[in-house]
Amino acid sequence: MKKGLVLLSILSVTVLTSCVTIRQGEVGVKRKLGKLDNQVKYSGVHGFNPFTSTIIKVPVRTINLPLALENVPSKEGLNITAEMAVLYRILPEAAPKVLTTIGEKYEDVLLISVFRSAAADVCARFYAKDMYTGQREEIEKEITAEMHNILEPRGIIIENVLLKSIVLPRGLAESIEQKLEAEQSAQQMDFVLQKERKEAERKVIEAKGISDAQKIINEGLTPQLIEYKSIEAFKQLSASPNTKVIVTDGKTPLMISPQSKE
Repeated sequence: MKKGLVLLSILSVTVLTSCVTIRQGEVGVKRKLGKLDNQVKYSGVHGFNPFTSTIIKVPVRTINLPLALENVPSKEGLNITAEMAVLYRILPEAAPKVLTTIGEKYEDVLLISVFRSAAADVCARFYAKDMYTGQREEIEKEITAEMHNILEPRGIIIENVLLKSIVLPRGLAESIEQKLEAEQSAQQMDFVLQKERKEAERKVIEAKGISDAQKIINEGLTPQLIEYKSIEAFKQLSASPNTKVIVTDGKTPLMISPQSKE
Protein backbone atom coordinates (compact mmCIF):
# COMPACT_ATOMS: atom_id res chain seq x y z
CA MET A 1 0.00 0.00 0.00
CA LYS A 2 2.79 2.42 0.94
CA LYS A 3 4.74 1.51 -2.20
CA GLY A 4 1.67 2.31 -4.29
CA LEU A 5 1.32 5.74 -2.68
CA VAL A 6 4.99 6.46 -3.24
CA LEU A 7 4.78 5.47 -6.88
CA LEU A 8 1.63 7.56 -7.30
CA SER A 9 3.35 10.57 -5.75
CA ILE A 10 6.38 10.16 -7.98
CA LEU A 11 4.15 9.84 -11.02
CA SER A 12 2.19 12.97 -10.06
CA VAL A 13 5.35 15.00 -9.56
CA THR A 14 6.71 13.74 -12.86
CA VAL A 15 3.54 14.73 -14.73
CA LEU A 16 3.48 18.16 -13.13
CA THR A 17 7.12 18.88 -13.84
CA SER A 18 6.91 17.63 -17.43
CA CYS A 19 4.56 20.45 -18.52
CA VAL A 20 5.26 24.14 -19.03
CA THR A 21 2.92 27.03 -19.84
CA ILE A 22 4.11 29.57 -22.38
CA ARG A 23 2.26 32.87 -21.96
CA GLN A 24 1.51 35.54 -24.53
CA GLY A 25 4.47 37.81 -25.08
CA GLU A 26 7.02 35.01 -24.76
CA VAL A 27 8.20 31.90 -26.58
CA GLY A 28 9.86 28.71 -25.44
CA VAL A 29 13.00 26.98 -26.69
CA LYS A 30 13.53 23.32 -25.77
CA ARG A 31 16.95 22.21 -24.58
CA LYS A 32 17.51 18.44 -24.71
CA LEU A 33 20.72 16.95 -23.38
CA GLY A 34 22.35 20.37 -23.68
CA LYS A 35 21.30 20.95 -27.29
CA LEU A 36 18.84 23.67 -28.25
CA ASP A 37 15.95 22.85 -30.55
CA ASN A 38 15.48 25.24 -33.46
CA GLN A 39 11.69 24.81 -33.30
CA VAL A 40 10.08 27.64 -31.30
CA LYS A 41 7.21 26.89 -28.93
CA TYR A 42 4.50 29.55 -28.80
CA SER A 43 1.86 30.33 -26.14
CA GLY A 44 0.11 27.32 -24.67
CA VAL A 45 0.88 24.22 -22.58
CA HIS A 46 3.81 22.08 -23.75
CA GLY A 47 5.06 18.75 -22.43
CA PHE A 48 8.65 17.55 -22.17
CA ASN A 49 10.77 14.90 -20.47
CA PRO A 50 12.05 16.53 -17.25
CA PHE A 51 14.90 14.02 -16.97
CA THR A 52 16.49 14.92 -20.30
CA SER A 53 14.96 18.23 -21.34
CA THR A 54 14.00 21.70 -20.20
CA ILE A 55 12.21 24.61 -21.87
CA ILE A 56 13.73 28.08 -21.71
CA LYS A 57 11.28 30.97 -21.82
CA VAL A 58 12.30 34.01 -23.87
CA PRO A 59 10.26 37.28 -23.76
CA VAL A 60 9.39 38.63 -27.22
CA ARG A 61 7.29 41.63 -26.11
CA THR A 62 8.74 45.16 -26.04
CA ILE A 63 11.08 45.60 -23.07
CA ASN A 64 12.06 48.93 -21.52
CA LEU A 65 15.68 48.74 -20.42
CA PRO A 66 16.78 51.79 -18.34
CA LEU A 67 20.45 52.67 -18.68
CA ALA A 68 22.77 55.34 -17.31
CA LEU A 69 25.25 57.15 -19.50
CA GLU A 70 28.17 58.61 -17.57
CA ASN A 71 31.16 60.75 -18.55
CA VAL A 72 30.53 60.58 -22.28
CA PRO A 73 32.50 63.28 -24.14
CA SER A 74 30.63 65.72 -26.39
CA LYS A 75 31.99 67.32 -29.55
CA GLU A 76 33.68 70.11 -27.58
CA GLY A 77 35.13 67.62 -25.07
CA LEU A 78 32.71 68.14 -22.16
CA ASN A 79 31.65 65.12 -20.09
CA ILE A 80 27.93 64.38 -20.25
CA THR A 81 25.83 62.34 -17.81
CA ALA A 82 22.37 61.18 -18.86
CA GLU A 83 19.59 58.76 -18.06
CA MET A 84 18.33 56.88 -21.11
CA ALA A 85 16.13 53.93 -21.95
CA VAL A 86 16.30 51.36 -24.74
CA LEU A 87 13.08 49.86 -26.10
CA TYR A 88 13.81 46.51 -27.71
CA ARG A 89 12.28 43.14 -28.50
CA ILE A 90 13.48 39.75 -29.67
CA LEU A 91 12.18 38.25 -32.90
CA PRO A 92 10.24 35.10 -31.91
CA GLU A 93 11.76 32.99 -34.67
CA ALA A 94 15.24 34.17 -33.68
CA ALA A 95 14.97 33.09 -30.02
CA PRO A 96 17.01 29.85 -30.53
CA LYS A 97 19.70 31.84 -32.35
CA VAL A 98 19.88 34.42 -29.55
CA LEU A 99 20.27 31.71 -26.90
CA THR A 100 22.82 29.81 -28.98
CA THR A 101 25.05 32.72 -30.01
CA ILE A 102 24.62 35.08 -27.04
CA GLY A 103 23.03 33.18 -24.17
CA GLU A 104 20.25 33.88 -21.73
CA LYS A 105 22.00 37.01 -20.35
CA TYR A 106 21.89 38.77 -23.73
CA GLU A 107 21.27 42.17 -22.11
CA ASP A 108 24.50 42.13 -20.13
CA VAL A 109 26.55 40.28 -22.72
CA LEU A 110 25.65 42.28 -25.82
CA LEU A 111 22.86 44.84 -25.63
CA ILE A 112 24.30 47.14 -22.95
CA SER A 113 27.78 47.08 -24.51
CA VAL A 114 26.39 47.98 -27.94
CA PHE A 115 24.36 50.80 -26.42
CA ARG A 116 27.33 52.37 -24.65
CA SER A 117 29.46 52.18 -27.78
CA ALA A 118 26.75 53.68 -30.03
CA ALA A 119 25.89 56.41 -27.52
CA ALA A 120 29.53 57.46 -27.14
CA ASP A 121 30.02 57.50 -30.92
CA VAL A 122 26.90 59.61 -31.57
CA CYS A 123 27.36 62.04 -28.67
CA ALA A 124 30.91 62.78 -29.85
CA ARG A 125 29.39 64.24 -33.04
CA PHE A 126 27.14 66.71 -31.21
CA TYR A 127 27.75 69.69 -28.95
CA ALA A 128 26.61 69.41 -25.35
CA LYS A 129 23.98 72.11 -25.87
CA ASP A 130 22.44 70.02 -28.68
CA MET A 131 21.44 67.37 -26.14
CA TYR A 132 19.63 70.06 -24.17
CA THR A 133 17.73 71.59 -27.08
CA GLY A 134 15.98 70.51 -30.28
CA GLN A 135 18.79 68.21 -31.44
CA ARG A 136 18.09 65.57 -28.78
CA GLU A 137 15.55 63.85 -31.04
CA GLU A 138 18.20 63.56 -33.75
CA ILE A 139 20.63 62.09 -31.20
CA GLU A 140 18.03 59.49 -30.16
CA LYS A 141 17.43 58.52 -33.79
CA GLU A 142 21.13 58.11 -34.59
CA ILE A 143 21.80 55.94 -31.52
CA THR A 144 18.76 53.83 -32.41
CA ALA A 145 19.98 53.38 -35.99
CA GLU A 146 23.50 52.33 -34.94
CA MET A 147 22.22 49.81 -32.40
CA HIS A 148 19.66 48.44 -34.84
CA ASN A 149 22.28 47.88 -37.54
CA ILE A 150 24.38 45.81 -35.14
CA LEU A 151 21.67 43.88 -33.28
CA GLU A 152 19.01 43.26 -35.94
CA PRO A 153 21.10 40.52 -37.66
CA ARG A 154 21.47 38.88 -34.23
CA GLY A 155 17.68 38.69 -33.79
CA ILE A 156 17.21 41.75 -31.53
CA ILE A 157 15.11 44.67 -32.77
CA ILE A 158 15.82 48.13 -31.33
CA GLU A 159 12.55 50.08 -31.46
CA ASN A 160 13.73 53.33 -29.90
CA VAL A 161 16.28 54.99 -27.65
CA LEU A 162 14.89 57.62 -25.28
CA LEU A 163 16.93 60.40 -23.70
CA LYS A 164 15.03 60.92 -20.45
CA SER A 165 17.28 63.37 -18.59
CA ILE A 166 20.68 64.95 -19.02
CA VAL A 167 23.15 66.63 -16.67
CA LEU A 168 25.42 69.24 -18.23
CA PRO A 169 28.33 71.08 -16.62
CA ARG A 170 26.87 73.76 -14.35
CA GLY A 171 28.20 76.80 -16.19
CA LEU A 172 27.07 75.48 -19.57
CA ALA A 173 23.58 74.67 -18.30
CA GLU A 174 23.15 78.20 -16.93
CA SER A 175 24.36 79.81 -20.16
CA ILE A 176 21.98 77.66 -22.22
CA GLU A 177 19.04 78.59 -19.99
CA GLN A 178 19.92 82.29 -20.30
CA LYS A 179 20.15 81.96 -24.07
CA LEU A 180 16.76 80.23 -24.23
CA GLU A 181 15.20 82.96 -22.09
CA ALA A 182 16.70 85.62 -24.37
CA GLU A 183 15.37 83.85 -27.45
CA GLN A 184 11.88 83.64 -25.91
CA SER A 185 11.97 87.37 -25.06
CA ALA A 186 13.06 88.17 -28.62
CA GLN A 187 10.26 86.06 -30.04
CA GLN A 188 7.74 87.81 -27.79
CA MET A 189 9.04 91.21 -28.90
CA ASP A 190 8.78 90.16 -32.56
CA PHE A 191 5.16 89.20 -31.92
CA VAL A 192 4.41 92.58 -30.32
CA LEU A 193 6.07 94.46 -33.19
CA GLN A 194 4.23 92.41 -35.77
CA LYS A 195 0.95 93.13 -33.98
CA GLU A 196 1.70 96.86 -33.96
CA ARG A 197 2.57 96.80 -37.67
CA LYS A 198 -0.71 95.07 -38.46
CA GLU A 199 -2.62 97.65 -36.42
CA ALA A 200 -0.82 100.49 -38.23
CA GLU A 201 -1.62 98.92 -41.59
CA ARG A 202 -5.27 98.61 -40.56
CA LYS A 203 -5.45 102.30 -39.62
CA VAL A 204 -3.84 103.32 -42.92
CA ILE A 205 -6.33 101.21 -44.86
CA GLU A 206 -9.23 102.65 -42.83
CA ALA A 207 -8.08 106.25 -43.39
CA LYS A 208 -7.58 105.61 -47.09
CA GLY A 209 -11.09 104.18 -47.30
CA ILE A 210 -12.59 107.26 -45.64
CA SER A 211 -10.56 109.55 -47.89
CA ASP A 212 -11.62 107.69 -51.02
CA ALA A 213 -15.26 107.78 -49.92
CA GLN A 214 -15.13 111.55 -49.34
CA LYS A 215 -13.41 112.05 -52.68
CA ILE A 216 -16.13 110.08 -54.46
CA ILE A 217 -18.86 112.08 -52.68
CA ASN A 218 -17.21 115.42 -53.47
CA GLU A 219 -16.74 114.51 -57.11
CA GLY A 220 -20.39 113.45 -57.33
CA LEU A 221 -21.82 116.67 -55.83
CA THR A 222 -22.28 118.62 -59.08
CA PRO A 223 -24.40 121.85 -59.22
CA GLN A 224 -27.06 119.99 -61.17
CA LEU A 225 -27.26 117.26 -58.50
CA ILE A 226 -27.51 119.84 -55.70
CA GLU A 227 -30.30 121.67 -57.55
CA TYR A 228 -32.13 118.40 -58.14
CA LYS A 229 -31.87 117.46 -54.44
CA SER A 230 -33.20 120.94 -53.51
CA ILE A 231 -36.27 120.45 -55.69
CA GLU A 232 -36.86 117.09 -54.08
CA ALA A 233 -36.61 118.70 -50.64
CA PHE A 234 -39.15 121.41 -51.62
CA LYS A 235 -41.58 118.76 -52.77
CA GLN A 236 -41.29 116.81 -49.52
CA LEU A 237 -41.73 119.99 -47.44
CA SER A 238 -44.78 121.10 -49.39
CA ALA A 239 -46.43 117.77 -48.88
CA SER A 240 -46.00 117.96 -45.09
CA PRO A 241 -49.16 119.01 -43.09
CA ASN A 242 -47.08 120.77 -40.43
CA THR A 243 -46.77 124.57 -40.43
CA LYS A 244 -43.31 125.83 -41.18
CA VAL A 245 -41.43 128.84 -42.51
CA ILE A 246 -39.06 128.30 -45.42
CA VAL A 247 -36.38 130.81 -46.34
CA THR A 248 -34.74 130.16 -49.68
CA ASP A 249 -32.84 131.79 -52.45
CA GLY A 250 -34.59 129.49 -54.91
CA LYS A 251 -31.84 126.95 -54.81
CA THR A 252 -31.47 125.64 -51.27
CA PRO A 253 -34.23 125.59 -48.66
CA LEU A 254 -33.75 126.60 -45.02
CA MET A 255 -36.58 125.47 -42.82
CA ILE A 256 -37.53 127.38 -39.67
CA SER A 257 -40.05 125.67 -37.42
CA PRO A 258 -42.62 128.03 -35.82
CA GLN A 259 -42.08 128.59 -32.12
CA SER A 260 -44.85 127.42 -29.89
CA LYS A 261 -46.66 130.22 -27.96
CA GLU A 262 -46.33 130.14 -24.22
